Amino acid sequence: MKVGLKIYNSKTGKSELFEPINFPFVGMYVCGPTVYNEVHIGNVRTFLSFDMIYRYLLHLGFKVRYVRNITDVGHLTDDSDEDKISKKARLENIEPMEVVQRYTVDFHRTMELFNALPPSIEPVATGHLIEQIELIQMIIDAGYAYESNGSVYFDIEKYSESNEYGELSGRKIDELIQNTRDLDGQEDKKNPLDFAIWKKAEPDHIMKWSSRWGVGFPGWHLECTVMSTKYLGDQFDIHGGGMDLKFPHHECEIAQANAAYGKDPVKYWLHSNMLTFNGRKMAKSEGTGITPSQLISGNHPLLEKGFDPSAIRFFMLQAHYRSTLDFSNEALKAAEKGYQRMMEAYGKIKDLETSGVSDQKVEDLKAKVYEAMNDDFNTPIAISHLFEAVKWINSVFDGKASITEEDRESLEELMSTFLFGIFGLKESSDDSSNISDDLIRLILELRKEAKDNKDYATSDKIRDRLSEIGIVVKDSKEGTTFIKGNA
Repeated sequence: MKVGLKIYNSKTGKSELFEPINFPFVGMYVCGPTVYNEVHIGNVRTFLSFDMIYRYLLHLGFKVRYVRNITDVGHLTDDSDEDKISKKARLENIEPMEVVQRYTVDFHRTMELFNALPPSIEPVATGHLIEQIELIQMIIDAGYAYESNGSVYFDIEKYSESNEYGELSGRKIDELIQNTRDLDGQEDKKNPLDFAIWKKAEPDHIMKWSSRWGVGFPGWHLECTVMSTKYLGDQFDIHGGGMDLKFPHHECEIAQANAAYGKDPVKYWLHSNMLTFNGRKMAKSEGTGITPSQLISGNHPLLEKGFDPSAIRFFMLQAHYRSTLDFSNEALKAAEKGYQRMMEAYGKIKDLETSGVSDQKVEDLKAKVYEAMNDDFNTPIAISHLFEAVKWINSVFDGKASITEEDRESLEELMSTFLFGIFGLKESSDDSSNISDDLIRLILELRKEAKDNKDYATSDKIRDRLSEIGIVVKDSKEGTTFIKGNA
């Protein structure tokens, strides 16, 4: 199987030919959610980006084991040493595992709404505490960690004697030391950069376990090293996540694995980029923290309306996964129209009249789409080529172009493969698609009666309202016709 897929490796900063360690098997690990709240739309973008990558690798014939974890312990907040899940449980006066259960279920529902495939394995941190404790001991035995006052810290200075800490993120140790915050427990460390791989639990800490170093809980970075290598081996092909995880999370993962196993754990590092709203950072503190459910319902002060999950997914695919994506009402509505136009065209393919001549070659279109996807999963370019197919379909449908039966079948297969199989879209559930043709004709009869009675205000209102939901009314000498989906 010759593929020619190139992917951008964040670690090397280069586009590289994808050559799996154990062809045709591919191991892919993606950092999953910390389940203490509803998943953020920025995280959804990351998971949908890697869902697309997973789907494309499967399409190319690779045998992919996709592992995406659930962080249910050990994730510290940015401004304290308090676990995010413990903090939520304390604030709501419930058990931490109630928090975990509630938001794990919510996460799965959200992924289903956006039609994301489930991973091959979805391990949870608390289910791998034994392995985490064992890995900590391996790192201590190798001389790269030390116990201090009931906590265990990774020794950055010792590690840097033979390894480069900061190689993924491009950070320099001297600069990192200067920017280190003064947090609780700093006096227990040899170096302010040293990070906890086992944290001593204070008496009021809710989530804690016994270990050979005392009662505590594992460091956040540790779980991903444990679960990725447990299910994919000491070295595996792809590690993905959001750009915000490059440092310190992924940097620490590399250090832990090198310390324990003496080798780099990952061949290709892939990172998706961030979301903004009207050019502003997407965050609750900025007033731009929009959840997936709000985006779908439109129930947010910054949103003019709600959007279908597939239209949102299509919007995300129109930007490269490594590019910043800016949300706005205008951009979402434009993507929604594009999505509806794409689906409307796909629905016409079966009804196209064929002839012995084609005005375009499906093989040429197909080659362009695959060329784009093989260039680091360049979905916006691939979609632009599929819109070439849309123009051709509409031209054939209107009798202005021709297509052979063979090309019609190939075109239908191409569109179906990418729209539904690789891009993970669903056929439009927009209101215009659910309104039957008979109902539209009835509405147009009422409009004609209004026109006949010279009630032009009502006639125009009906036409305008139909247009707003994607039904274009066209008047001509022959009568009135309509087209769904602004095709």
